[in-house]
Amino acid sequence: MSKRIAAKHKIDRRLSVNLWGRPKSPFNRRETGPGQHGARRKKATDYGTQLRAKQQLKGYYGNITEKQFRRLYDAATSRRGDTSENLIELLERRLDAVVYRMKFVPTVFAARQFVNHGHVTVNGKRVNIPSYRVQDGDVVEVREKSRNMALVLEAIESGERDVPDYLEVDHNAMNGSFTRAPKLADVPYPVLMQPNLVIEFYSR
Repeated sequence: MSKRIAAKHKIDRRLSVNLWGRPKSPFNRRETGPGQHGARRKKATDYGTQLRAKQQLKGYYGNITEKQFRRLYDAATSRRGDTSENLIELLERRLDAVVYRMKFVPTVFAARQFVNHGHVTVNGKRVNIPSYRVQDGDVVEVREKSRNMALVLEAIESGERDVPDYLEVDHNAMNGSFTRAPKLADVPYPVLMQPNLVIEFYSR
């Protein structure tokens, strides 16, 4: 088992959820935290509940740093409307998240690496920045030379996930478009996300 996979499994157990809904998660078999004393649980404080909600949402999107996540929170608060809904929209507009949602890769971690390595174009131009913000109507496409990668073909064939309604995808052409801003209810999270608690955590 690679260090990356082991780390992801440890995150599942630490947060007490199967964060990405993967069938191989050890949380499916052992619902305790990692380590010798993983079964010991204390009653969570309000701060602890908010922190867990933040760790869960941030962790779901892969290797987002605390600085990046805080910047997204600041951007969400500066917009009109519900701040928690704004935060979800900004997270889902990240290019790596869009590539993952379009089922061009199997995991959010693979999506970040896939974009980093230059396998994706947006409106015909290569973009290798995972945090690039996709706009309504933008066309995201797997580059021609990358379309026969086993990673891509296996992800497309997988029945593990469905493409959400705010995206239109043609897996034969290996491209898709971002059609509209998603709301929390539109995003197919495998576990309950509570962005309102994340907002409370940062606004303390």
